[in-house]
Amino acid sequence: MKSVGIREFRDKASHYLASDEAIAVKRHGKIVGFYLPVRDSEEGEVQAALMRLSRTVETALAQSGWDEEKLSQALDLSMSD
Repeated sequence: MKSVGIREFRDKASHYLASDEAIAVKRHGKIVGFYLPVRDSEEGEVQAALMRLSRTVETALAQSGWDEEKLSQALDLSMSD
């Protein structure tokens, strides 16, 4: 999976949105989000995209040595208000 900075993603959004490649978006070297392309709006395609996202997150965790808690903290996925 390719990683790009948030400015690069913004500046080249048309290119990335037309691509089939999953992108990890970083700010100050930390992943802040993922772009996962979905070609069709059919439910099956959305489910396939979610499965790709799941595999991508699993790969990122394995490569980084992080656990889900550390990734959640890095992405600030807390559910508290």
